[in-house]
Amino acid sequence: MKSVNQLFEFLSHYWWLIFVFGGSIGGALKAIGAANQRRADRRLERYRIKQQAKIAVAQAKAQDHVDAQTQRREIAKAIDEHDQTDARWFGYEMDLATLLDYPMMTDMREPLTVEFHKARRRADLLRPADVESMVGNHEAQLEYRDAVHAYAIAFDVGEAEAKRRRRGGFTRDEQERLVRAQRLLRLAMDDAATAAERQSAYAKARKELDGLIVLPATARAELERKIAGQIEA
Repeated sequence: MKSVNQLFEFLSHYWWLIFVFGGSIGGALKAIGAANQRRADRRLERYRIKQQAKIAVAQAKAQDHVDAQTQRREIAKAIDEHDQTDARWFGYEMDLATLLDYPMMTDMREPLTVEFHKARRRADLLRPADVESMVGNHEAQLEYRDAVHAYAIAFDVGEAEAKRRRRGGFTRDEQERLVRAQRLLRLAMDDAATAAERQSAYAKARKELDGLIVLPATARAELERKIAGQIEA
Protein backbone atom coordinates (compact mmCIF):
# COMPACT_ATOMS: atom_id res chain seq x y z
CA MET A 1 0.00 0.00 0.00
CA LYS A 2 2.88 2.28 0.86
CA SER A 3 4.50 1.68 -2.53
CA VAL A 4 1.28 2.59 -4.30
CA ASN A 5 1.02 5.82 -2.35
CA GLN A 6 4.60 6.56 -3.23
CA LEU A 7 3.83 5.97 -6.92
CA PHE A 8 0.89 8.39 -6.83
CA GLU A 9 3.00 10.91 -4.97
CA PHE A 10 5.71 10.60 -7.61
CA LEU A 11 3.19 11.04 -10.42
CA SER A 12 1.69 14.09 -8.69
CA HIS A 13 5.09 15.74 -8.77
CA TYR A 14 6.23 14.51 -12.16
CA TRP A 15 2.98 14.32 -14.10
CA TRP A 16 4.57 16.10 -16.99
CA LEU A 17 6.61 12.95 -17.75
CA ILE A 18 3.46 11.40 -19.16
CA PHE A 19 3.65 13.79 -22.09
CA VAL A 20 7.32 12.99 -22.60
CA PHE A 21 7.07 9.18 -22.45
CA GLY A 22 3.38 8.74 -23.23
CA GLY A 23 4.04 7.57 -26.80
CA SER A 24 6.61 5.02 -25.69
CA ILE A 25 4.36 3.69 -22.94
CA GLY A 26 1.42 3.44 -25.34
CA GLY A 27 3.55 1.63 -27.88
CA ALA A 28 4.80 -0.78 -25.22
CA LEU A 29 1.24 -1.48 -24.11
CA LYS A 30 0.16 -2.08 -27.68
CA ALA A 31 3.11 -4.44 -28.22
CA ILE A 32 2.20 -6.35 -25.08
CA GLY A 33 -1.41 -6.56 -26.22
CA ALA A 34 -0.35 -7.74 -29.69
CA ALA A 35 1.93 -10.38 -28.17
CA ASN A 36 -0.89 -11.61 -25.95
CA GLN A 37 -3.20 -11.77 -28.96
CA ARG A 38 -0.61 -13.75 -30.95
CA ARG A 39 -0.28 -16.23 -28.09
CA ALA A 40 -4.04 -16.58 -27.95
CA ASP A 41 -4.19 -17.05 -31.73
CA ARG A 42 -1.47 -19.72 -31.57
CA ARG A 43 -3.32 -21.57 -28.82
CA LEU A 44 -6.49 -21.43 -30.89
CA GLU A 45 -4.62 -22.66 -33.98
CA ARG A 46 -3.08 -25.56 -32.06
CA TYR A 47 -6.53 -26.49 -30.76
CA ARG A 48 -7.97 -26.29 -34.28
CA ILE A 49 -5.18 -28.49 -35.69
CA LYS A 50 -5.67 -31.07 -32.94
CA GLN A 51 -9.41 -31.17 -33.62
CA GLN A 52 -8.84 -31.51 -37.35
CA ALA A 53 -6.37 -34.33 -36.71
CA LYS A 54 -8.92 -36.13 -34.54
CA ILE A 55 -11.57 -35.72 -37.23
CA ALA A 56 -9.16 -36.95 -39.92
CA VAL A 57 -8.27 -40.04 -37.87
CA ALA A 58 -11.96 -40.79 -37.28
CA GLN A 59 -12.75 -40.36 -40.97
CA ALA A 60 -9.80 -42.56 -41.97
CA LYS A 61 -10.96 -45.31 -39.60
CA ALA A 62 -14.48 -45.08 -40.98
CA GLN A 63 -13.17 -45.22 -44.56
CA ASP A 64 -10.93 -48.18 -43.73
CA HIS A 65 -13.96 -49.99 -42.30
CA VAL A 66 -16.04 -49.29 -45.41
CA ASP A 67 -13.14 -50.28 -47.68
CA ALA A 68 -12.58 -53.51 -45.77
CA GLN A 69 -16.27 -54.38 -46.06
CA THR A 70 -16.14 -53.72 -49.80
CA GLN A 71 -13.07 -55.92 -50.12
CA ARG A 72 -14.75 -58.73 -48.22
CA ARG A 73 -17.76 -58.58 -50.56
CA GLU A 74 -15.55 -58.65 -53.67
CA ILE A 75 -13.42 -61.53 -52.37
CA ALA A 76 -16.54 -63.49 -51.39
CA LYS A 77 -18.00 -62.81 -54.84
CA ALA A 78 -14.87 -64.21 -56.53
CA ILE A 79 -14.90 -67.29 -54.28
CA ASP A 80 -18.57 -67.87 -55.11
CA GLU A 81 -17.84 -67.67 -58.85
CA HIS A 82 -14.97 -70.11 -58.29
CA ASP A 83 -17.28 -72.53 -56.45
CA GLN A 84 -19.98 -72.30 -59.12
CA THR A 85 -17.49 -73.08 -61.89
CA ASP A 86 -16.09 -75.97 -59.86
CA ALA A 87 -19.62 -77.33 -59.41
CA ARG A 88 -20.18 -77.24 -63.17
CA TRP A 89 -16.94 -79.11 -63.77
CA PHE A 90 -17.66 -81.66 -61.03
CA GLY A 91 -20.92 -82.40 -62.83
CA TYR A 92 -18.77 -83.92 -65.57
CA GLU A 93 -15.92 -85.22 -63.44
CA MET A 94 -18.15 -87.20 -61.08
CA ASP A 95 -20.58 -88.54 -63.71
CA LEU A 96 -18.44 -90.68 -65.98
CA ALA A 97 -21.34 -91.83 -68.14
CA THR A 98 -22.34 -88.24 -68.91
CA LEU A 99 -18.72 -87.31 -69.50
CA LEU A 100 -18.56 -89.81 -72.36
CA ASP A 101 -21.23 -87.78 -74.16
CA TYR A 102 -18.74 -84.90 -74.22
CA PRO A 103 -15.32 -86.58 -74.18
CA MET A 104 -13.53 -83.40 -75.19
CA MET A 105 -13.89 -82.16 -71.57
CA THR A 106 -11.02 -84.45 -70.54
CA ASP A 107 -9.22 -84.81 -73.88
CA MET A 108 -5.85 -83.18 -73.20
CA ARG A 109 -5.03 -83.28 -76.91
CA GLU A 110 -7.47 -80.42 -77.35
CA PRO A 111 -6.01 -76.89 -76.83
CA LEU A 112 -9.28 -75.59 -75.33
CA THR A 113 -9.33 -78.44 -72.83
CA VAL A 114 -5.71 -77.78 -71.86
CA GLU A 115 -6.48 -74.08 -71.45
CA PHE A 116 -9.44 -74.83 -69.19
CA HIS A 117 -7.48 -77.15 -66.93
CA LYS A 118 -4.55 -74.70 -66.73
CA ALA A 119 -6.95 -71.89 -65.76
CA ARG A 120 -8.57 -74.14 -63.16
CA ARG A 121 -5.25 -75.01 -61.55
CA ARG A 122 -4.21 -71.36 -61.43
CA ALA A 123 -7.47 -70.30 -59.76
CA ASP A 124 -7.10 -73.12 -57.23
CA LEU A 125 -3.53 -72.06 -56.49
CA LEU A 126 -4.50 -68.43 -55.85
CA ARG A 127 -7.64 -69.17 -53.83
CA PRO A 128 -7.40 -67.75 -50.28
CA ALA A 129 -7.86 -70.00 -47.25
CA ASP A 130 -10.59 -67.58 -46.13
CA VAL A 131 -11.86 -64.10 -46.95
CA GLU A 132 -10.05 -62.34 -44.10
CA SER A 133 -6.64 -63.61 -45.16
CA MET A 134 -6.84 -61.54 -48.36
CA VAL A 135 -8.31 -58.30 -46.95
CA GLY A 136 -5.80 -55.48 -47.38
CA ASN A 137 -3.82 -57.24 -50.10
CA HIS A 138 -5.17 -55.54 -53.22
CA GLU A 139 -2.66 -57.14 -55.56
CA ALA A 140 -3.60 -60.65 -54.41
CA GLN A 141 -7.30 -59.80 -54.72
CA LEU A 142 -6.94 -58.61 -58.32
CA GLU A 143 -4.78 -61.60 -59.24
CA TYR A 144 -7.28 -64.07 -57.78
CA ARG A 145 -10.31 -62.34 -59.28
CA ASP A 146 -8.72 -62.32 -62.75
CA ALA A 147 -7.75 -65.99 -62.39
CA VAL A 148 -11.32 -66.95 -61.47
CA HIS A 149 -12.73 -64.98 -64.40
CA ALA A 150 -10.26 -66.72 -66.74
CA TYR A 151 -11.26 -70.11 -65.29
CA ALA A 152 -14.98 -69.45 -65.77
CA ILE A 153 -14.50 -68.18 -69.32
CA ALA A 154 -12.24 -71.10 -70.26
CA PHE A 155 -14.85 -73.53 -68.93
CA ASP A 156 -17.66 -71.81 -70.88
CA VAL A 157 -15.67 -71.96 -74.09
CA GLY A 158 -14.53 -75.55 -73.59
CA GLU A 159 -18.00 -76.78 -72.62
CA ALA A 160 -19.64 -75.08 -75.60
CA GLU A 161 -17.16 -76.66 -77.99
CA ALA A 162 -17.47 -80.07 -76.31
CA LYS A 163 -21.27 -79.96 -76.68
CA ARG A 164 -20.95 -78.86 -80.28
CA ARG A 165 -18.61 -81.69 -81.17
CA ARG A 166 -19.93 -84.38 -78.85
CA ARG A 167 -18.13 -87.47 -80.23
CA GLY A 168 -17.46 -85.90 -83.62
CA GLY A 169 -13.69 -85.99 -83.20
CA PHE A 170 -13.65 -89.81 -83.07
CA THR A 171 -13.86 -92.39 -85.83
CA ARG A 172 -16.92 -94.61 -86.16
CA ASP A 173 -15.13 -97.49 -84.43
CA GLU A 174 -13.99 -95.19 -81.59
CA GLN A 175 -17.51 -93.82 -81.18
CA GLU A 176 -18.85 -97.35 -80.85
CA ARG A 177 -16.24 -98.05 -78.18
CA LEU A 178 -17.32 -94.92 -76.32
CA VAL A 179 -20.97 -96.04 -76.43
CA ARG A 180 -20.08 -99.48 -75.09
CA ALA A 181 -17.91 -97.94 -72.36
CA GLN A 182 -20.73 -95.60 -71.39
CA ARG A 183 -23.17 -98.51 -71.04
CA LEU A 184 -20.65 -100.47 -68.99
CA LEU A 185 -19.92 -97.51 -66.69
CA ARG A 186 -23.62 -97.09 -65.99
CA LEU A 187 -23.71 -100.70 -64.89
CA ALA A 188 -20.58 -100.24 -62.78
CA MET A 189 -22.25 -97.32 -61.01
CA ASP A 190 -25.56 -99.12 -60.53
CA ASP A 191 -26.06 -99.91 -56.82
CA ALA A 192 -28.63 -102.55 -57.78
CA ALA A 193 -26.00 -104.62 -59.62
CA THR A 194 -23.96 -107.23 -57.81
CA ALA A 195 -20.38 -106.54 -56.80
CA ALA A 196 -19.12 -108.98 -59.42
CA GLU A 197 -21.23 -107.36 -62.15
CA ARG A 198 -20.00 -103.89 -61.22
CA GLN A 199 -16.37 -104.91 -61.07
CA SER A 200 -16.54 -106.74 -64.39
CA ALA A 201 -18.35 -103.83 -66.08
CA TYR A 202 -15.78 -101.35 -64.82
CA ALA A 203 -12.86 -103.47 -66.03
CA LYS A 204 -14.45 -103.81 -69.50
CA ALA A 205 -15.19 -100.08 -69.65
CA ARG A 206 -11.55 -99.28 -68.85
CA LYS A 207 -10.49 -101.59 -71.68
CA GLU A 208 -12.87 -99.93 -74.15
CA LEU A 209 -11.55 -96.48 -73.23
CA ASP A 210 -7.89 -97.43 -73.36
CA GLY A 211 -6.19 -95.14 -75.87
CA LEU A 212 -9.30 -92.99 -76.30
CA ILE A 213 -9.72 -90.84 -73.18
CA VAL A 214 -8.45 -90.82 -69.63
CA LEU A 215 -11.12 -90.86 -66.95
CA PRO A 216 -10.76 -88.16 -64.26
CA ALA A 217 -8.72 -89.48 -61.35
CA THR A 218 -11.19 -88.28 -58.71
CA ALA A 219 -14.21 -89.98 -60.26
CA ARG A 220 -12.22 -93.12 -61.04
CA ALA A 221 -11.00 -93.39 -57.45
CA GLU A 222 -14.52 -92.83 -56.07
CA LEU A 223 -16.02 -95.50 -58.33
CA GLU A 224 -13.26 -97.97 -57.46
CA ARG A 225 -13.79 -97.27 -53.77
CA LYS A 226 -17.53 -97.99 -54.03
CA ILE A 227 -16.94 -101.21 -55.97
CA ALA A 228 -14.28 -102.34 -53.47
CA GLY A 229 -16.61 -101.50 -50.58
CA GLN A 230 -19.39 -103.57 -52.07
CA ILE A 231 -17.07 -106.53 -52.58
CA GLU A 232 -15.86 -106.35 -48.97
CA ALA A 233 -19.46 -106.14 -47.72
